[in-house]
Amino acid sequence: FTDTPTAMADSKSTVTLRTRKFMVNQLLNRKQMILEVLHPGRGPVPRKEIREILGKKYNVKNDKCIFVFGFKTAFGGTRSTGFALIYDSLDDALNVEPKYRLIRNDLAKKATGSRKSRKEMKNKKKKFRGIKKAKVGGGGG
Repeated sequence: FTDTPTAMADSKSTVTLRTRKFMVNQLLNRKQMILEVLHPGRGPVPRKEIREILGKKYNVKNDKCIFVFGFKTAFGGTRSTGFALIYDSLDDALNVEPKYRLIRNDLAKKATGSRKSRKEMKNKKKKFRGIKKAKVGGGGG
């Protein structure tokens, strides 16, 4: 176990991070681990706060390279367990991470409009080729 007690200014209690099953994944250029967050006397810790603590602990220059997800709070509410990925670079994260996690970390934009309108536009674009396709869709295609 690796303990990192961190006192945050806005909370009365400290937050302790423990890492378990730490592994350096050289194929995906990342460090991956199970996080145990101890937060007695307070509610679940926000993901952004956990990312900041991990960034200081592992000397990560860009907090956007850190992805934390899958947190479950134990019964009683003093401990949460989740998963963390720390990528070596932002390009590695963009190539490997699924789109929904990129959206959560503000690295990608969520599709606008309703699902039905997007599907109708896609099918309308199928009927055209080349420059006309771009004109119908109002953008690239």
